[in-house]
Amino acid sequence: MKENYRKDVVNRLRSARGHLDAVLRMVDEDAYCPDVMKQLSAVQGQLERANRLVLRNHLETCVATAMVAGRTDEIVDELIEALRFDRLTTGPDHAAASAASSP
Repeated sequence: MKENYRKDVVNRLRSARGHLDAVLRMVDEDAYCPDVMKQLSAVQGQLERANRLVLRNHLETCVATAMVAGRTDEIVDELIEALRFDRLTTGPDHAAASAASSP
C-alpha cells in the first residue's frame, strides 16, 4: 500500500475505534438512543472512508499493474468481487447480506 494511503487508512481506523469505544460506553451507560445512533454513524463513516482509500490504492497499484501486463479480464473480475464489499456501490442491504454470507 502506498504510504500516504496507509497513514490515512490507519488514522481513520483509529478514529473509528475511538468512536466505537465511545459507543460501547454509551450503551453500557444506557445513553439516549439517537445519541448512540449518531456515534454509530460516525464509526460507519470512518470505515467507509477507509474502505474507499483502500480501493483507491488498489486501483492505482494492483489494477494499473495488471492492466499494463495485459491481465484485463482477471483484474476486472477481481475488481467486481472487491466492489461487492463497497456499500456506496452496492447499497447497504447488499453489502450487509454479502458480508453475512461470507465464511
